[in-house]
Amino acid sequence: MAQPRQLKLGAFMRPVSIHTGAWRYPGAFADANFNFAHLKRFAQTLERAKFDAFFMADHLAVLNMPVEALKRSHTVTSFEPFTLLSALAGATERIGLVATASTTFDAPYHVARRFASLDHLSGGRAGWNIVTTSNPDAALNFGLDEHMEHGGRYRRAREFYDVVTGLWDSFADDAFVRDPASGIYFEPERMHVLDHRGEFFRVRGPLNIARPVQGWPVIVQAGASDAGRQLAAETAELVFAAGGEIDAARRFYADVKGRMAAAGRDREHLKILPGAFVVVGRTVDEAREKRARLDGLVHYANAIGSLSIALGVDASRFDPDAPLPDVPETNDSRSGRERAIALGRRENLTVRQLAQRLGGYAGAAFVGAAADIADEMQEWLETEACDGFNVMFPYLPGGLDDFVLQVVPELQRRGIFRTEYEGPTLRDNLGLPRPANRFFA
Repeated sequence: MAQPRQLKLGAFMRPVSIHTGAWRYPGAFADANFNFAHLKRFAQTLERAKFDAFFMADHLAVLNMPVEALKRSHTVTSFEPFTLLSALAGATERIGLVATASTTFDAPYHVARRFASLDHLSGGRAGWNIVTTSNPDAALNFGLDEHMEHGGRYRRAREFYDVVTGLWDSFADDAFVRDPASGIYFEPERMHVLDHRGEFFRVRGPLNIARPVQGWPVIVQAGASDAGRQLAAETAELVFAAGGEIDAARRFYADVKGRMAAAGRDREHLKILPGAFVVVGRTVDEAREKRARLDGLVHYANAIGSLSIALGVDASRFDPDAPLPDVPETNDSRSGRERAIALGRRENLTVRQLAQRLGGYAGAAFVGAAADIADEMQEWLETEACDGFNVMFPYLPGGLDDFVLQVVPELQRRGIFRTEYEGPTLRDNLGLPRPANRFFA
């Protein structure tokens, strides 16, 4: 009898909860986002539960919202991802460590070197989340007066990927012989000089670090625009998709997987994990009460700030009690803008109502008892809406502990989630092949 499809589970951990009110929830660690002892505890708890990955999003500027909203946000201070994940590599053994690195405001050589180092430090557990960066304020922190236009960002990202992966292949796996008798440390003929010259980059190489344990760290992508989907189909091995209605998730899944054939790729070599905000209760009513209490902690200044970020325009100038007006396109995230507009129209929400929804969390949410949540996750998995989920916890540590102690055992009982890790590397556990070196047999 064939084994049922297996869920893959990532944990969205920067911020430790995406919900604006999380740090104010009774019993929550208010400093959870910026306290290493807490973060180490969370990573170890997730590892005991056999999660695939601890995922850190990143921002290169404080969120572009008015200070009245910003002063209430727990995202205003967070650790730099590589520093934190390098520390967590020594405190964990099997869980994957995935960090965001921008292709718009960084250099390929830096990114290649950092991820190769993290992969070696962790014994093969690193993953790179490729982002083009949607926050226009980030440009101001890197000497630019305005954000690069959307299409240009994605062309740059595609070339950036080619350079980084080429640098990871600088040395053959057997290049470092380290032979004391002959005095030869490495074989020069097993080193490749990339000498890349493209539209955006000129990079000589080679990378000054041995090839990563996994060959390449796992390639992760999160864009939902057409350009983002195409980049994912060509390059990604893990997609952190936006949550939403299950029918929309099925269409997204079919679209991205369908594009892989044209790119010459096996559809099983890409895992799609939508974001899932999970609130667990002993009963459905208790879970709903938790969600309502959490949403009630969102101040309107934060709500309208979140709407402004999603739309890429200042939403505070809109009539709060009228429907959302027409919103022009910007160079910010197009997929985020489209999701916000679609939600407002679908549910006939006023600007105030839409802002309040986004101010907490407006994506896919599973709210109920453990069996209810497992039912929904199983339906998504079995009907090809996903390969698993990037789980978002409502508050820490309680929301994480509820999921680990109640939902994970139910998923394991149904045979759709592991009880032991498949291997020592992130690729082993995701069922992904180790990439061949393009320059050496």
